[in-house]
Amino acid sequence: MTEPVVIERVFDAPREVVFTFITTRALATQWWGHDGMSLPEENLDFSRLGPWFAQVVGAEGGRYKMSGQVTKVVPPSLVAFTWGWHDENDARGAESHVMIMLDALDGDRTRLVLRHGHLQPGPQRDNHSKGWVATLARLEKALATSLSN
Repeated sequence: MTEPVVIERVFDAPREVVFTFITTRALATQWWGHDGMSLPEENLDFSRLGPWFAQVVGAEGGRYKMSGQVTKVVPPSLVAFTWGWHDENDARGAESHVMIMLDALDGDRTRLVLRHGHLQPGPQRDNHSKGWVATLARLEKALATSLSN
């Protein structure tokens, strides 16, 4: 039995701006991953259907690669994509599914609901949950910085 990760956040930014930060490659690279991670290789274009990938390097020096297919884009409210981790031989593992839904709220705020499904209970699900919490915190900082300029 799989168990999805579901995370909800409210951002002090208009939905169109949040959508742009999620779907635009140059902006996505500002917030993708945990603090202390770098992105030496990526194609984080979630604006269109097709392949995406990212290779991150953690603060401890470990390299991690993930990839998938963008399966649905509905501006400015929805992005969906598949996700698979690669092993040390670059073989792609089990596929999971991510959906990011955006709702406009009063006062130019946006509710983001992230659902990452088809995850096995235990460490796989827990690690994705922690990763998304950290990544969405970086998105919040990137949005705040952009809107204050």
